[in-house]
Amino acid sequence: MDIGELKAAVAGEIDARYRQLGELSKKIHEHPELAMEERRASAWLAEYLEENGFAVEMGICGLPTAFQGRYGSGKPVIAFLAEYDALPKMGHACGHNLIATSAVAASVATRRAVDELGGSVMVFGTPGEELTGGKAIMAARGAFRDVDIAMISHPGGGHRVTMNALACQTLDVEFFGKAAHAASEPEAGINALAAMILSYNAIDALRQHAKRNARIHGIITDGGEAANIVPAHTAANFIVRAEDDEYLDVLKEKVINCFVGAALATGAELKYRWAEVRYAAMRNNLTLGRLFQKNMQALGHRITLGDPTRWDGSSDVGNVSQLVPTIQPQVRIAPGGVLIHSPEFAAAAAAEDALRCLLDAARAMAMTATDLLASPEVLENVQAEFRKSKS
Repeated sequence: MDIGELKAAVAGEIDARYRQLGELSKKIHEHPELAMEERRASAWLAEYLEENGFAVEMGICGLPTAFQGRYGSGKPVIAFLAEYDALPKMGHACGHNLIATSAVAASVATRRAVDELGGSVMVFGTPGEELTGGKAIMAARGAFRDVDIAMISHPGGGHRVTMNALACQTLDVEFFGKAAHAASEPEAGINALAAMILSYNAIDALRQHAKRNARIHGIITDGGEAANIVPAHTAANFIVRAEDDEYLDVLKEKVINCFVGAALATGAELKYRWAEVRYAAMRNNLTLGRLFQKNMQALGHRITLGDPTRWDGSSDVGNVSQLVPTIQPQVRIAPGGVLIHSPEFAAAAAAEDALRCLLDAARAMAMTATDLLASPEVLENVQAEFRKSKS
């Protein structure tokens, strides 16, 4: 069987399972689970993989809802990444039901290429992408040590291969003041809310002098108890993002100084804690991306490599991309005016058209895996770009 025939056969494996894959996506969408609580979704995905010949290990890296499935025992190892956590109050407004379904679809389809060519295919169930950073934890604990290539497809408002994710870290902040009657004895109080508002305004001033693609945003989670009581406690949650880890460190210090200055100005006591998990910037592999692009085009999709100056928030896929050649293409499931993390996008993620589109992405990922398994030279070109980008 030549490479063209084999890739057609690999894509056909998804055609044969279309109904089952649609039911899997629908179940995950209808039963949204928050980060690190995805017990049903991870069990459904693992069960599907086991039914299709994969050896599955649950609870890897000390995360109860993480898993890995493997088919084959040789090298190279091609991995697909599944996400399945939902957003609070919005359900699957990031389309993770589709990401999970496309990952298992691609992995099951790639079995055909492994049977013909050797190598191995793996699928990793990666919980808690939304702010918890499951992949970052798994990367730090060695989950991807034996992986040669990683792929994942993300639903969005357009077709493009590269997804430029910013490095980021979350910050929890508290101010402690002193309560007092706001009318009769305000001079006896220390206003923790005033300290938080001063900090917020200082960060607004800092934004003007931060690099163009840096992002600082946050919410006040506790602003006091009553208007006639000087607030003795306030709390907030912020996210700081930058194009690379080096500037993220610079920006983090500047942000903390905003809070330190407000504490000095008001007399409130400052306490803060940076999240243990840090999202790395995305390292796109264009050689791998062009293979995916060519396969998507063969399936009838017009897809660009993407704009290198456009940034797309943050993802823990970036942590994987620092370890192995990785791509995270975006494929359109909704018009450009429908924003990710909105109720409208959650509705779009349940539509039949969205399923068809993500399963085409799964076909393209499996076809790309076949290209890599069939040609050591192609694989070496991908890995050579990765080594060059690391140096």
